[in-house]
Amino acid sequence: MNYDLAMMALDGLARAPLTVETRDGAIVITGVAASFKEFARLCLLIGGGEAQPDDSFELQPGRHVSGKSPMVTLRLT
Repeated sequence: MNYDLAMMALDGLARAPLTVETRDGAIVITGVAASFKEFARLCLLIGGGEAQPDDSFELQPGRHVSGKSPMVTLRLT
């Protein structure tokens, strides 16, 4: 996996964090377009074939997602 691209995506999310919440039994993710682009980049990096099983990204509250959001983990199985 290209860790430089991953760090750039995480830095992008730190500048414009997503908000993750549950509403009526559903997970709702909100944010600006640039945040979704960085989130998509992380998903593509982990699913792109170079990642190893159990590789993961943690989106930390107050940094990559808003402070009131739970921690989000993207993990390859």
